[in-house]
Amino acid sequence: MENLVNFVQNEFVAKNDIPAFAAGDTITVYYEIREGKKTRTQFFKGVVIQRRGSGSSETFTIRKMSGTIGVERIFPINLPAIQKIEVNKKGKVRRARIYYFRGLTGKKAQIKEKRS
Repeated sequence: MENLVNFVQNEFVAKNDIPAFAAGDTITVYYEIREGKKTRTQFFKGVVIQRRGSGSSETFTIRKMSGTIGVERIFPINLPAIQKIEVNKKGKVRRARIYYFRGLTGKKAQIKEKRS
């Protein structure tokens, strides 16, 4: 049964071409929004909190600060509305899921950049 599910996901789900990123990275996601008959491109720039799942059902969570309020958004990897993903900064973190980042404010909420 599991092989059948994997086969269907591999054959019929369209895969987006995305760069490699992990928790702690700052990325910009450009996605398409449809309002009636019009479409426009909007972007969401923030820090990756986590990547969850595998294969075509994989998702990633991004957090950004809008004024003093934290806003999180969950994107599926294979969302057809995603036009492109840009990696702005590689973050140096020691966890795969940085939930502790939600409680940090000010200078403590800065993530060191990984030198390459």
